Amino acid sequence: MAVRSSTVLCFIGLVLGGCMQATLEPSTDANFTPRDRKLLANAPYAPATIPQAYQRHIVAYHRSEAPGSIVVDSDARYLYYVLPDRKAIRYGVTVGEDALSFWGVAKVGRKEEWPAWVPTADIKRRIPDVPDRVEGGAHNPLGARGIYLFQGNRDTLFRIHGTNQPEHIGQAISSGCIRMTNEDVIDLYNRVKMGAIVVVLAPRQGDSPVSPRMAMTSTSGQ
Repeated sequence: MAVRSSTVLCFIGLVLGGCMQATLEPSTDANFTPRDRKLLANAPYAPATIPQAYQRHIVAYHRSEAPGSIVVDSDARYLYYVLPDRKAIRYGVTVGEDALSFWGVAKVGRKEEWPAWVPTADIKRRIPDVPDRVEGGAHNPLGARGIYLFQGNRDTLFRIHGTNQPEHIGQAISSGCIRMTNEDVIDLYNRVKMGAIVVVLAPRQGDSPVSPRMAMTSTSGQ
C-alpha cells in the first residue's frame, strides 16, 4: 500500500521534534513608535531571512503557566508567551552558549525601550576593548527593547532583548541572554506586564527534538 505523503511528513516531524504544526503570525509594524520606524528604517545590519520554523507562530500549549507568562525553551530556541485557552505565541530566539546560560524562575522587573548596553564584568573579561557603555539605537546589541529579569529584588543580569544580528535567530551563540528580532521583541514587550513570571527551562527539560512535548497541534486564533 502506498504511504500518504502527509503521513511521511508527520513521521519526519515526530523524529525531529513532534508532529508539530503551527499557525504563522505575520510580523507587522503596527505597534512601532515613530522612533522605532525611524531607527529600524536605517538599521546598520543586513535584513535577515528567518527560517519559517523560527518565525512568530500561534501554537497550542500544554504546560500550566498562567496567561501572561513567558517560557523560554533554550534547547529548541523558542520563547513562548502564554495566551488564554491553552494557546501561546511562539517566537524564535538566539540563546546563550551552555556555559553562559541562566535557567530557573524569575519575573519581569524592568522594561525599557531602546536600552543602553552596559557590558557586565564577565563580558569585559571575555571581549577585549568592549566599550563601557553603548547608547540605545539600532547599532546597539540590545536592540529595540529590553526586558530585565529579576529574582526577588535582585537583577539576574539575564535579559530578553532585541538584536543587531538577526541572522543568528535559532542558534546558541549569545552571552547568556535571549535575543529576538527587533520586530518580535517589540511585539512581546507590548504584551508582557511588569511582574510577569518568566520560566527558563533547564537543558533537556524543554521540547527540543530530544524531548518533543510543548506545542503539538495547530491553532488558528489568538
